[in-house]
Amino acid sequence: MIKKISQIAIAFALVLLLVSCKNTKQKLQEYVVTYNKTIAPSFKAENVTLTTARGYINDNKIELRFETNLKQNDGNKATTSVAFARMRQSMIKKGQIPTELIEEGIVFHLYYLADDNTVLNREELTKESLQYLK
Repeated sequence: MIKKISQIAIAFALVLLLVSCKNTKQKLQEYVVTYNKTIAPSFKAENVTLTTARGYINDNKIELRFETNLKQNDGNKATTSVAFARMRQSMIKKGQIPTELIEEGIVFHLYYLADDNTVLNREELTKESLQYLK
């Protein structure tokens, strides 16, 4: 338990360190690298089997993909909207999705994928949507 908390604290500190004193495009690149190397390998959430980040510098966009073990159906689509909203809030609270990047104009696209890689749910985090989440 202490090891897990330490890993999260180190990852959070690393993200904060990387995001300071750099331009937005550098911060975007460094966030993606940090996410894939430190956050993704130890990421745990119900039904999530894998998570990855992809950065699009020219579009000021980061995609976070969450692959699940769920089948593509209407029931799972409804279920994921609540479960993934909680997961998103938790990630923001832990600093795994840094609000500083969103406030600088980076848009986060979150994709929740079924076991066949089709989209179960999709969310977009922008400056405007962040106001309602706080």
